[in-house]
Amino acid sequence: MTSTSPNTDEAIKTRKADHLRICLDDKVQCKSITTGFEQYRFQHCCLPELALEDIQLSTTFLGKSLGAPLLISSMTGGTELAKTINQRLAIVAQEFKIAMGVGSQRVAVEHPQVADTFAVRSHAPDIPLFANLGAVQLNYGYNLDACRRSIDLLEADALILHLNPLQECIQSHGDTNFRNLFTQIGKLCQQLPVPVIVKEVGNGISAPLAIRLVDVGVAAIDVAGAGGTSWAKVEGERAEDIRQRRLGQTFSDWGLPTAECVASIFQANSKIPLIASGGLRNGLDAAKALALGADVAGMAYPFLQAAHESEAALHTLMEMLIAELETVLFCTGNATITDLQASQCLLQT
Repeated sequence: MTSTSPNTDEAIKTRKADHLRICLDDKVQCKSITTGFEQYRFQHCCLPELALEDIQLSTTFLGKSLGAPLLISSMTGGTELAKTINQRLAIVAQEFKIAMGVGSQRVAVEHPQVADTFAVRSHAPDIPLFANLGAVQLNYGYNLDACRRSIDLLEADALILHLNPLQECIQSHGDTNFRNLFTQIGKLCQQLPVPVIVKEVGNGISAPLAIRLVDVGVAAIDVAGAGGTSWAKVEGERAEDIRQRRLGQTFSDWGLPTAECVASIFQANSKIPLIASGGLRNGLDAAKALALGADVAGMAYPFLQAAHESEAALHTLMEMLIAELETVLFCTGNATITDLQASQCLLQT
């Protein structure tokens, strides 16, 4: 497999460690662009005619059962710290029956000795697990076999192909040949034994692009919109030269707000299975995303912070997210997520 990026063990471990360290720092969060969720509020119902215990958050996504419509978004792998974080995430995901993705498995495909930093199925036997590779790698020697290996390593229920053109532009030695990827993604969708999910990494997916992806066989879209972690800032922090640093600063707030992506895709085709991620920070954000048409709400930064601290901190975070979602449903008079989506109780301010 060929790539313009340096692929020595040490270089990859350093890059992965840098990403974890930098992403834990608040300064790489978007500042001047927001998720757009602040433009919405729920219509309060002071007589819900429900008991709180009536609230049911369980749902299905891509044919898999979930205890709540939540996803631990793809984050990390490739280092010992990443292994610890992934194991903690998997344990808590299993306990609460929510979905989980892992970070890009390119490092495991090219360096099998770090594959165990991703292999969490033993900690999460029953939940949907999503493998993850960069779509652009299909132009750098990756093929059906590499995708199958990523799926098999995780015993995954789906493969995420992430799109990150801005990050690759800014990253030193980035892989920037995005030609003919629609065709290659379409072929993979036909050949792989599991569904393919396409996601951005924090700059959003527009409705026209989402429709084109679904038309070639993609099973679900993760919008991963702007308003959360800025990978332009992350790569700018890792700058090896003035050019890289300048690009990171210039494009630090680039992208489509998450709420805008979700709303526009749902309005264009309400049948597209949809994950809302990108800057969601609590259960209220998640509820707004679900009310706008998402099937599942994904988060990364809050889970990363908690997992870096301890498994107990992760457990507490999950309890809070569930309580926040339940409170939204209760105080809008809706017993289920389906009821919430049908109620039209989300108002644009």
